[in-house]
Amino acid sequence: MDFELTAEQKMIVEAASDIAKDFGPEYWREKDKKHEFPEDFWKSLVDAGFPGIIIPEKYGGGGMGMFEMVLAMETLVSEGCGLAGEWFLCLSSVFGGLSITKHGNENQKAKYLPKIAKGLEFCLALTEPDAGTNTLNIKTTATKEGDEYRVNGQKMFISGADRAKGMLLVTRTTPLEKAPKRTFGLSLFLVDLPNPAIEIIPIEKHGINYSKTFEVYINDLKIPAENMLGEADKGWYLILDTLNPERMSFSAAACGLGLLAIKKAVEYAKERRVFDAPIGSHQALQFPLAEAKAKIEAARLLNYKAAWLFDRGRECGAEANMAKVAAVEAGTSAVYHAMQTFGGYGYAVEYDVERWWREINLIRLAPVTQQMALAFIGQHVLGLPKSY
Repeated sequence: MDFELTAEQKMIVEAASDIAKDFGPEYWREKDKKHEFPEDFWKSLVDAGFPGIIIPEKYGGGGMGMFEMVLAMETLVSEGCGLAGEWFLCLSSVFGGLSITKHGNENQKAKYLPKIAKGLEFCLALTEPDAGTNTLNIKTTATKEGDEYRVNGQKMFISGADRAKGMLLVTRTTPLEKAPKRTFGLSLFLVDLPNPAIEIIPIEKHGINYSKTFEVYINDLKIPAENMLGEADKGWYLILDTLNPERMSFSAAACGLGLLAIKKAVEYAKERRVFDAPIGSHQALQFPLAEAKAKIEAARLLNYKAAWLFDRGRECGAEANMAKVAAVEAGTSAVYHAMQTFGGYGYAVEYDVERWWREINLIRLAPVTQQMALAFIGQHVLGLPKSY
């Protein structure tokens, strides 16, 4: 595994860095305060071709992989955009572009991929109020009726559903009690939005207020059978090719947030003088930031490995989950100690660290909690008995 970046990969990093310079912390401070979508930022990403990084060239994309997407996300986040640098690309490029690239038929690819590459927004409707992390327990039901399916159910925490023109919808087509095994019976559908059978209700949130998140109610939604992504009842095995890259995306965000916070803290610690010395000269501040930096660099390498494996069609669940755990712990520590470096100013909105603290705490919970990632590692990596 070679981490020497190619010329093309270096260009992606440089392009992401250039975009981040135009959309720094002050920009996101205002967008978060006003609960306002960053139209000009999204346009810049589209103009640079970022939504199409992982879409084949045949459909107007860059023809690259998850490794390049991770590089773009991490750079955008760490150089000033915060979680927003990962968020919008994950919604459209991973949930939409990657899922369809991996499992769509030719008609589905021709319909959606060129549009996603040009900025069509997507969302994923997976989580449900009574299922949570237990995806196999979802109750949104798709019933076959001739050449279409009738869908009813409820989804929770669906980000971007107000702007998305496409939705990857996860349903149950065979009741759990009738399935030969628990992983059988889920099916995926591509749904065009808006649709009168789909109602969305905003959820008030602690952070990331530049992007809205919703409860979604589905009432007698009719979907043509041709809109099914992949085979009926085998959606669990397909959705893993979306969920693992989603973990990689959020790991990139956690590392990026940690690096961003450390940079800001170091700048402040060099300038701020208390008791006749820069506060950065005190080991009580130096050591936690240094330790967080070291752990972030290790997490980055593990996340790169996960993406590298995914791009080669190899098993990457262990690496994706371990990277998520390592990145979140390292990034959280970095942002926490950055806030401590600023003292009281760290609590002030104008210094941005409090926003990054709100953002990185989401990554402790999504796309999977730290505890569930650890449970995966315990069972599937260490070979311990199932713990839940």
